[in-house]
Amino acid sequence: MKIIVQPQRGGIYKLLYHDGRNVRGAGFVELTDTPRGPRPTRYRVKWGTKKEYRHTPSKDFIANLRESDVRLVKRDQQFEEFLGAFQVKAGTVDACRMCLLDEKFTQLDDNNTVQFGKTEKICLDCARRELRREVSHIGRLGRDGITHLENLLLQFRNLDRVLATLNPEKMTMGAALFDRLEPHPVMVTAPLDELPLPAAFKEACGVTQLMPAQQLAVEAGLLFGKDLLVVAATASGKTFIGEMAGIKNYLEGRGRTLFLVPLVALANQKYERFTERYGKIAKTGLLTGVSRLNLPETRKVGDRNPQAAIVVGTYEGVDHMIRRGQKMANVATVVIDEVQMLEDKDRGHRLDGMIARLKYLAPQAQFLYLSATIGSPKVLAKKLNCTLVVYADRPVGLERYLLFVERKQKIPTIKQMTTEEYKRTSSKGFRGQTIIFTNARARCHTIAEALGIRAAAYHAGLSSVERRDVETRFLQGKLMAVVTTAALGAGVDFPASQVIFDALAMGRDWLSVQEFNQMAGRAGRPDFHDLGRVVILAEPGGSYSRENPFTEEEVAMRLLKGEMEEVAPEHDFEQSSEEYVANAVACNGEEADLNRINGMMVGSMEPVLPELVHHKLVEKHGTRLVMTPLARVMAEHFIGMERLLEIVRLTQTIKDPVEIIAELESEDVHKEKKNEPKKPPFPKPGQTPLKHKRR
Repeated sequence: MKIIVQPQRGGIYKLLYHDGRNVRGAGFVELTDTPRGPRPTRYRVKWGTKKEYRHTPSKDFIANLRESDVRLVKRDQQFEEFLGAFQVKAGTVDACRMCLLDEKFTQLDDNNTVQFGKTEKICLDCARRELRREVSHIGRLGRDGITHLENLLLQFRNLDRVLATLNPEKMTMGAALFDRLEPHPVMVTAPLDELPLPAAFKEACGVTQLMPAQQLAVEAGLLFGKDLLVVAATASGKTFIGEMAGIKNYLEGRGRTLFLVPLVALANQKYERFTERYGKIAKTGLLTGVSRLNLPETRKVGDRNPQAAIVVGTYEGVDHMIRRGQKMANVATVVIDEVQMLEDKDRGHRLDGMIARLKYLAPQAQFLYLSATIGSPKVLAKKLNCTLVVYADRPVGLERYLLFVERKQKIPTIKQMTTEEYKRTSSKGFRGQTIIFTNARARCHTIAEALGIRAAAYHAGLSSVERRDVETRFLQGKLMAVVTTAALGAGVDFPASQVIFDALAMGRDWLSVQEFNQMAGRAGRPDFHDLGRVVILAEPGGSYSRENPFTEEEVAMRLLKGEMEEVAPEHDFEQSSEEYVANAVACNGEEADLNRINGMMVGSMEPVLPELVHHKLVEKHGTRLVMTPLARVMAEHFIGMERLLEIVRLTQTIKDPVEIIAELESEDVHKEKKNEPKKPPFPKPGQTPLKHKRR
């Protein structure tokens, strides 16, 4: 038997009788000074499951002491003097004070000890209970959030440090660190002079040494016409891979280059880069959509020549030409940037169809697909019939932080972090700058205004002049932060050292793992920074739509731990009908060619021809499909069959075009609510990830 002695106030001592596994009894004893020294009085004890203490003769207590291993939880001169008078030896033991209060005994050691306060240590089980008690006032913190805090407790063994992640004013970044992706040694690469590239290109490009991803692409056959899927982190030099192949093919007489991107702002940036760099050896044209508003800031920018040596365009800008029946003549290189957009719920089917149409129209062209984030890239490379090039190493380390922050605390926390980051200067001489992602344009302006004149909002609602002003000031280091929507996560090149997530949603829908990784990967650039930081500010219980399951802190855990899904889009009837007629335009309705184009698409299509024929949008003439003018409207204006028929129906009863548009918009809202997802977008721990189709 072991007797655990815990000194109390006023000469009282609490006793626990422990048999090596369980507490068998508990008691209290008082010591009184006598001429012979301290002696026990008022000894009370209870045994087993009894609830009441019984007064017991002191001689029984002394007998128990002589037969037991006596341990004090801290040194006590009076009790040790008493034990010495009866020749009882005693030692000390590190015991959890909270367990002793509950009449339990836990001996502390290196494996189960947690720091509590400045001086006290408690056991891990009591620390977990104390943690849950402290976070109970938050109320909305979900199971995944609590599990994360308990994992931090295991990692840090310091309760106050973990609780600081819930209090931004006391929080340290070390406490909020979720994980760190270490930098990798830079692989040996070839100088540009050793490569079979035209001399004019080598002189114009301004590059002397390849980056690792570029080296791997060259080794995979980039300069010999191989089709490649290149998956490498942001700032790994993917654009230059397209430049090497495209300019080489052009200067050697094989044909022009199409460089396609998802955003107008990104197209403008690439256009300016290519014009400045290659203007003397190859003209660059810009092919994007045109604003319906005839304002100075929305008028055409740049040379809009679709027959230029290098055509930089948005997906829809180039696809619109194809859908109108124009041929893509003399094209030798097609670069599809941000190819992970194949999974986009609204635009993925159009990118999928456009790639297939370009393969049909330019069968001899070299196709290069670029992305920083692709799930199961081997599968996608097989579907695209190309060689896979993956460079997963990061030349700059990346630290990822998770903070649980109430919504009202988010902006003050962002302000503190962006200010501190801006004070840092890297070994390359660049100040720390931040990209802040949020879910709405209005929120962009709210945050930017709160941060002051060194911050700016940046989103698609700004004019091109306003966006270029923000880009220029950021690149010059005059802005400490840009606040942008998640929709631009794969977009414009802002060399930031820090990325902060004010929200984990895009509009009302939660980000996918792929979208999150794409956005987070923008932190830390090898030519600018020594380290990248990603900070998630997760609101416990926060949500942006009643219909979407999970809360923000739960989504944060799933994004940080999740794996990207395979790119396997499934095009619904409306999307399939739109792509079917666009494919038919590209091949002039020849059924054999149309089937070939459909077969080159990555996603799965629904059978739509019978319905198109039934509604007299398409007629079969032998081996050729003849499209009516309405079917050509579908193709040219990017709409599906159901949408077209609804427009036709409305025009028969409503004469005002504005009223027709309003009616269509109200129907769209109704459909969105009706089609909200019923299944959660993330698998439970241990389950195989399921494909999540956000609506």
